[in-house]
Amino acid sequence: MNLSQIIKEIGRGQNGSRDLDAEAARQLFGAMLDGGVPELELGAILIAFRMKAESLPELLGFYRALEERLHRLAAPAGEVKTIVIPSYNGARRQPNLMPLLALMLRRARVPVLVHGTLEGHGRVASALVFRELGVIPAGSLAQAQGALERDGLAYVPLAALAPGLAQLLSLRARLGVRNSAHTLAKLIDPFSGAGLRMIPVTHPYYLGKLREFLLATGETALLMRGTEGEAYANPRKRPRIELLHGGERQILFEEEHVEEADRAAAPATVEAKATAEYIRRILEGAEPAPHPIANQLACCFLASGYASDFNQAKAMAAVLRAHPSAAPADSPR
Repeated sequence: MNLSQIIKEIGRGQNGSRDLDAEAARQLFGAMLDGGVPELELGAILIAFRMKAESLPELLGFYRALEERLHRLAAPAGEVKTIVIPSYNGARRQPNLMPLLALMLRRARVPVLVHGTLEGHGRVASALVFRELGVIPAGSLAQAQGALERDGLAYVPLAALAPGLAQLLSLRARLGVRNSAHTLAKLIDPFSGAGLRMIPVTHPYYLGKLREFLLATGETALLMRGTEGEAYANPRKRPRIELLHGGERQILFEEEHVEEADRAAAPATVEAKATAEYIRRILEGAEPAPHPIANQLACCFLASGYASDFNQAKAMAAVLRAHPSAAPADSPR
């Protein structure tokens, strides 16, 4: 592999660079994941892709390389798909309510696997909120498998699923910007297609790019703008939520501003302890869950096979929002 030639091709900026084909991208990203690219060249490649953005063939090649190295888990028994939620951003301005989504899904007996980082690097990571709520990150794949089968919810660090990808992700602290690993991390499904991925996107460009990717692969996922990059519907402004399946796209909810009167009384601070206390109040029925998160629950119920149609999914989500201490009466599990 001629790295200097690759850097020459991709390093000319957004308008002058040439894209790699899928096979060349697979070989390159595989070498990057395996630690086979020298440090200087690796930094140049990461910055080049940051400047030009990945083309669809490059993204497909990167994904194939990751899939070949991804460690796997067994999906829990049953017809309901496990919801796979990435968490790599954390909270800066708003409380991180992704753990609320995960815990409400667990209340409904929909299994959930969260994967992500353990540190927020200046933000409040989901792992910290989960710790306050008694959900401890798994130390290994075996522990994650056990928690998933026993509790219906597991948090697994990226390093346990994809060590090479975790290493690339960690370079953000040195380079100062994100790289291709951040996009690939959101596409992980350790259940070999049996999971339902919740894919949050920060920037509009990547919303279109990942939609294009999912349409090309025919894989199943829920796609939306994340809240500060986290995979929960913004309580202040519900994002458009799309279901991608079998090469087709279905818009389940359009973007919508939330009326002030409908917003839950979120804490003023984003700190993990205050966020966890707020989530506990919702789960105990003392506070209503934000309506956009109930909408997101309905999308999960439909796409995971928990509900047979969208009307039933929305009704189940409404019941869970009104009575969070119990799963919907017609739970299929």
